[in-house]
Amino acid sequence: MKKRLEGKVAIVTGGGSGIGEAICKKFANEGAKVVVTGFPEDPVKNVANEIQEAGGTAIAFAGDISTEENARRCVETAVTEYGKLDILINNAGVFPEVNLLQDYSEEAFDYMIKNNVKTAFVMSKAALPELHKTKGNIVSAGSEAGVIGIAQNTPYGGTKGFIHSFMRGLAVEQAQFGVRCNIVGPGPIDTAWTHESTGPMDSKMVKSIKQATPMGRRGTPEEVANVYLFLASDEASYVTGATYMVDGGITLAKGPVGEEADSSMKKEPEGELELEHSKDGHTSIRK
Repeated sequence: MKKRLEGKVAIVTGGGSGIGEAICKKFANEGAKVVVTGFPEDPVKNVANEIQEAGGTAIAFAGDISTEENARRCVETAVTEYGKLDILINNAGVFPEVNLLQDYSEEAFDYMIKNNVKTAFVMSKAALPELHKTKGNIVSAGSEAGVIGIAQNTPYGGTKGFIHSFMRGLAVEQAQFGVRCNIVGPGPIDTAWTHESTGPMDSKMVKSIKQATPMGRRGTPEEVANVYLFLASDEASYVTGATYMVDGGITLAKGPVGEEADSSMKKEPEGELELEHSKDGHTSIRK
């Protein structure tokens, strides 16, 4: 049986940890040749090596892709190594601070603009000429915060609101070139961002995200990667400009409904991927 991304070449930004690691490994399992992209400090080489050891095909690209030069170099690396580019996954992003707006630091805001907004802009710009050749597609990371806004995360939600609008505009604009553009909107996912020890949330917030999620738990990185896989594959050939929420229902929920979730919903699926870096990517890092 043919794999769902057989013969495809994909760049995954923020591919060294969390959801990005899961996307890289899911895509590789489905036959894609993957360029695992992230900062030099990120475990991108580890992820690429782990994919190779599991029988997949991957290389690492380490660099700050918020610059046009590095974005261009990343795309050139994919094309030089694998001959083309079919898929761009704009997964890279940061979640540096939780605070009321009057107390929110300008440094954290600037950091998010650079890593949440500019990376998606320059990577998409660099990739589009190659995606025109392959009739490829872009999938970018939105968020529940980009749809409804989240208290104490208002600047973060603003950066994700940009992604939602940006990708819908690209979907309309790029259809004439045969390029599809879609959005995946994760809710609370079991990564470094949603743990008190590795992210900006305190214990009260960590508890509240489970209570506010109808399914009564965080999602897993692999559950998010499954949706990226569908949108990046030819199975989604008639899907463009869409936003797929992977949030356990939290975007729609009101109140502590998670406490009422059926036990079957609270149980995480076992999954298939060996994820070694799901809790990497501490939010204290600034780059």
